Amino acid sequence: MRTFEIKATVAPDGELRVVARVPPDIPPGDHRAVLVLDETVGTSGNAPKPPLRLKVFDWLGWPANSTFRREEIYDDNGR
Repeated sequence: MRTFEIKATVAPDGELRVVARVPPDIPPGDHRAVLVLDETVGTSGNAPKPPLRLKVFDWLGWPANSTFRREEIYDDNGR
């Protein structure tokens, strides 16, 4: 038994349209298949998510010419 993820569209008239490509090692002919519909997926498929609402902080304590290069933070032993 093999599992394939396919794309299926339900038309307004109730007809189910399925597009699937199977690997070449599946022989042509009649096969027994089971289709399970995930009802949690909406009709839009990939609906965009709303943007994240992040807080913005003003950091006034750092000098404008501050750099934080690894060589300035760590010594020769990496600590």
